[in-house]
Amino acid sequence: MTTNNWNTQLYDQKHAFVFQHGKGVVELLEPKVGERILDLGSGTGHLTKAIADAGTTVIGLDSAASMVAAASKDYPEIEFVLGDAVNFAFAEPFDAVFSNATLHWVLQADKAAAYIAQALKPSGRFVAEFGGLHNMHYVTTAVHAAISDQTGLDVRHRWYFPSIADYSAVLARAGLELRSAWLFERLTPLEGEDGMRNWIKMFGGGLFNGVPEDRLESIVTQTEQTLRVTNYKDGQWFADYWRIRVIAVKSGS
Repeated sequence: MTTNNWNTQLYDQKHAFVFQHGKGVVELLEPKVGERILDLGSGTGHLTKAIADAGTTVIGLDSAASMVAAASKDYPEIEFVLGDAVNFAFAEPFDAVFSNATLHWVLQADKAAAYIAQALKPSGRFVAEFGGLHNMHYVTTAVHAAISDQTGLDVRHRWYFPSIADYSAVLARAGLELRSAWLFERLTPLEGEDGMRNWIKMFGGGLFNGVPEDRLESIVTQTEQTLRVTNYKDGQWFADYWRIRVIAVKSGS
């Protein structure tokens, strides 16, 4: 399991909620005709297209070649580029940087914020949603316990799930002024009886760093058994998501 070798079909077919919930973040962005916007972590491009449809010039940037290829195939009229949230540059600055369900993958939060600020025009805005404090607590705890039980390894997740206070400080250090922020729970239905298993396969590769391949199946099975108490109800799996949303503006405006 890896986090950068994305199965784009599994992503779109079984985890469409990622970009469906992101439509609300596009509404917060309020893209305007003629604006130049960067979609940081553009995935398969569906939200990038929604931003483009508002009459903007939008560029999608993603660190996964499979995502860039899928987005470019579906939306050839939009520019999608391969790049890293902590190392990117464009010749012209942007009116806004948008990001959905991406920044919890970026452990170097300060560096990412600095690059976002650098990419913005004066008065430019940054609008984002990603995993916040408490995100997937039950799932990560259950996986950790199963790995410990079966292998004796102490493997911790490598996601960035900040509080509002923590992320406000990150933005301030980058010269971005926080204007609004929300931290909220979003229990998210997962599709089918294999919903939790598919979620782990899609997103949980980093939970298993150093775990022997021949133990993965039994670890996932034990994880499912544990999570039936907290994340399964009336024949439906749920992901225990907590999301943070922010709107910030580049200082000096």
